Amino acid sequence: MTGSSRTTADLQPRQRRILFRSWHRGMREMDLILGQFADAHIDTLSDEELDQYEALMEALDRDLLKWVTAEAAVPAEFDTPIFHKVVASRNEMKF
Repeated sequence: MTGSSRTTADLQPRQRRILFRSWHRGMREMDLILGQFADAHIDTLSDEELDQYEALMEALDRDLLKWVTAEAAVPAEFDTPIFHKVVASRNEMKF
């Protein structure tokens, strides 16, 4: 998978921006993890979840990858319900 496979026609501008950022992280592993998560869930996330997701995307890729793969402890400010959704969905992803 090399990029988003979903249409953005039904998305609000904020959701489109988040979807784009999810697929354009800089580290390919995080592109795949966050991009596939966003493809699957962006249209069902609440405003609060979108806030948490945007905050999570502010973390450095190398740190985020360690948290998602459980190689490092997740700092309290990123240990949110949306982080746990990302981790849970990672287990269902196709790479």
